[in-house]
Amino acid sequence: MAMAVSAPALAAPPAAQALQARYAEYAPQLADNDFQRAMHIESAAAGNSLSGEIHAVLDHPFKRLSSALREPTSWCDVLILPFNTKFCRATTGGGAAGGQPVLAMRIGRKFDQPLKDAYPLDLRWQRVAATPEYFETRLTAAEGPVGTRDYRVVVAAVPLEGGRTFMRLSYSYSYGTMGRLALQGYLATAGADKVGFSVKGRDASGAPVYVDGMRGVVERNAMRYYLAIDAYLASLAAPPHEQVERRIQAWFNASERHARQLREMDRATYVELKRSETERQRAAM
Repeated sequence: MAMAVSAPALAAPPAAQALQARYAEYAPQLADNDFQRAMHIESAAAGNSLSGEIHAVLDHPFKRLSSALREPTSWCDVLILPFNTKFCRATTGGGAAGGQPVLAMRIGRKFDQPLKDAYPLDLRWQRVAATPEYFETRLTAAEGPVGTRDYRVVVAAVPLEGGRTFMRLSYSYSYGTMGRLALQGYLATAGADKVGFSVKGRDASGAPVYVDGMRGVVERNAMRYYLAIDAYLASLAAPPHEQVERRIQAWFNASERHARQLREMDRATYVELKRSETERQRAAM
C-alpha cells in the first residue's frame, strides 16, 4: 500500500525548460554512442567526492514514469534490482527525518547473506515535482556504509514526442578516510579489472579505453540504478503477477550488454538471489 505523502508544489517552469535544453545539447551523443540505446554518461572525482550522471531517452511514456515513481514504496521495487541491494522498505521517517519518508535499505555482498550482516543505508525520499511537464524525486542520506556520506540520487524527467521520456539520473556521495581505504582495497582486489563507461581514448587498434578507478566505481553504480528504473517501468506493462519476474530478467539482460563493467554473477545465481530477496522484502511490508 502506498504511503500518504504531502502534495507537491507545482514545478517551476525553468526546471523543465532546463532539462529540455539538455536534451537538445546532448542530441549528438544520444544518437551516436556505444550503449546500444539513446544515453550519455559522465562522471567526476574531485577531492573526497564522486559523482555520476546519466541522461537517457526512455521508451516509456512520461505519464508512466511520473505515476510509477511518485510514491516511495515503488522506489523499493526499483532499488532491490541491483545485485548488492539486499532489502528496502519505505517507512515514515522519525527523529532526524522529521516525518519525511525514508527508504530503509541494506547493502551487502553480491551473494546471499543475513540482513544483520548487511550495511544500512537510509535514504530520505522527497518528491520535488510531479506535473504534466516535469518530474523530480530526490533521495539523500547523510551517512552510508563504510565511512561514506552525503548520498544524493536525483531523478528528473520531461516528456518527449512519440510517447518517450527524457530522464536525468545523478548519483553522488563523499567519503572519509575509512571510505577511501575501503574503496582503495576494492580497487586493488575485486574491482582491479573493472572499468566504467566513459571513453578516455582509443588504443592502437582503435578500441575504446574506458575510465577506471574511482570514476569507474561511480559510473557503474549510476548505470545499475538507471537500468533498474528502465526494467521496472518496462515490467508495468505485464500482468501484475508477472511483473517481478519480468523486471528481474530485464535487469540482468540489460546488464549483460555491458558485461565487462557490470557482470558479477551468472543469470541463475542472480535470478535465484533476487527472487528470494524480493519475496523477503514483500513479506516485510
